[in-house]
Amino acid sequence: MPCFLKCSRLVLFLVYSSLGNAVANATAAPQLTVDLGYATYQGISVVDCITNKTNTEFLGIRYATPPTTALRFAAPQAPATTPGVQIAGAQPNRCWATGYGAQPSSSFVTSSTTGAGANRRSEDVVLEENSRSMLDDTSVIPPFNEDCLFLNVFIPGALVQNRSLPVVVWIHGGGYVQGSASGFTGLDIQDGNDLIREANDGVIVVVIQYRLGVFGFLSGQKVKDGGALNAGLLDQQFALQWVKKYINRFGGDPSKVIIWGESAGAGSVIQHIVANGGNTHPPLFQAAITSSTFLPAQYKFNDRIPEIVYSETVAQTNCSSSTDTLACLRNADVNVLQATSANISNSAFFGTFLYLPVVDGKFMTKRPTQLLKEGNLNGKMVYSVTNTLEGGMFVDPSTADTVRMEDYVSQVFPNFGPEEILEAQAQYAGLGSNISQAIAIMGESIIICPTYYLLHAFQGRAFKGEFAVPPGDHGNDLAYYFPSMNPTGVPPFNDAQFRASFAESFLKFAMSLDPNAKKFDPNDITPRWPMWQGKYEMLFNRTEGGLPDVRLVNTSSALLKRCEFWASVANLTAQ
Repeated sequence: MPCFLKCSRLVLFLVYSSLGNAVANATAAPQLTVDLGYATYQGISVVDCITNKTNTEFLGIRYATPPTTALRFAAPQAPATTPGVQIAGAQPNRCWATGYGAQPSSSFVTSSTTGAGANRRSEDVVLEENSRSMLDDTSVIPPFNEDCLFLNVFIPGALVQNRSLPVVVWIHGGGYVQGSASGFTGLDIQDGNDLIREANDGVIVVVIQYRLGVFGFLSGQKVKDGGALNAGLLDQQFALQWVKKYINRFGGDPSKVIIWGESAGAGSVIQHIVANGGNTHPPLFQAAITSSTFLPAQYKFNDRIPEIVYSETVAQTNCSSSTDTLACLRNADVNVLQATSANISNSAFFGTFLYLPVVDGKFMTKRPTQLLKEGNLNGKMVYSVTNTLEGGMFVDPSTADTVRMEDYVSQVFPNFGPEEILEAQAQYAGLGSNISQAIAIMGESIIICPTYYLLHAFQGRAFKGEFAVPPGDHGNDLAYYFPSMNPTGVPPFNDAQFRASFAESFLKFAMSLDPNAKKFDPNDITPRWPMWQGKYEMLFNRTEGGLPDVRLVNTSSALLKRCEFWASVANLTAQ
């Protein structure tokens, strides 16, 4: 059973109203109560499994009004005033989630592939069912619901307002179609108490949720005209604005906010770095951390593929005959719309995604790679980590080793012509078997190389690391800075020196903008770490004998050359 389920959660001074809803006696427990103006929340005291220290949590704080009915596909709105005192002691509803592409070819949601998708369960559902076997009481798993715009706040020790601690805002990953504050299964919670422990009680942590799939990333001209493009990203920005306005009431310093995400969460971080032409005002964060920066195709909102996805969404919800298709989608039953989202997501080529951020002309004025080159950036510094085999989970092992590489490239990048296909194939021709080449192409083009574009943009103000503990797959690093998500409560390579060196590096950067800052844990063996200026990054690995291998290495020149190729065709990859 995961550590976070073994620890006792001490909710103080609860009473129940005559309606049966949990309310709190604010006068009895003022140290746990925060008045936000629109609502008053009472947190809970939680004993940390590892340190036996007592921290304070506020779970399920509403930061926006429910994005339902007329607000479906609209920008987030401020929440209505709620009377009484709300108990913030349970994980919130999860935003509706789906799987990703599972097809052997890319036909962009034609009828021949969407029908197949109806028979396949999303990865999230499979993972959730597997996780349920871990517990007798499945009621702890938060349900999926369209009303999901909530965030969690984790505080070291007691609630002390105006404490001015640095703030880490965590943005979960999942390809913009999966994930939540309570993880991918509802039980692998990304627990802010882990980060507090690794920061030696030196930060406040905020974990946010945002709309996913069709609910957060439906695009097309109709959405531009009658709704909000990139609604999921606007949710994230709205949550960051909430942090700016209210975090001091929890003891955080709004001028010392660090945003951090993994996978699509790290891709979201890039979006916010270049958002609003790199001039978001007022500034919402001072620096950023990316773990496995996910940057897939980001088309203009009314390009060919976004319009195909919109049309297929309309067709599968029986809205094609409507004179106002967006209004019809707003009125569609949530279960029908969710099934459509899952079906269309599944219809994509294996490992790719169709509900994604777009260039909307306002929040995202150009493609991210263009904006990074221009150098107009939100935030002062960045710390980025990639994993060794980022592409593995996005490549179908049953077909990748038999398919011709030129066919594979054309499926992943549908805008490539013969010249680009041959050049991409040539870049990877010497890198092992077909499946090894496919993994490298997928991982480098959408995760590793975009990370180096980000580092180049912040050159002289950036640090780079590589997580290489075998197998070094995408997402393997999560288990080390969120150890509570592991069933045992500890990461797979349970070495004190490695844990201290790797996990602590993120929090040192969050607190001082420098992973070389004073060590919290004497086990930390990280050597001096220079800023990345075209070379020098920290390797986090283990030896064959099971010892930590943490050392400075040169960035691969061959890798950077391949990244130059991907940068040269970014107009065709739509990055």
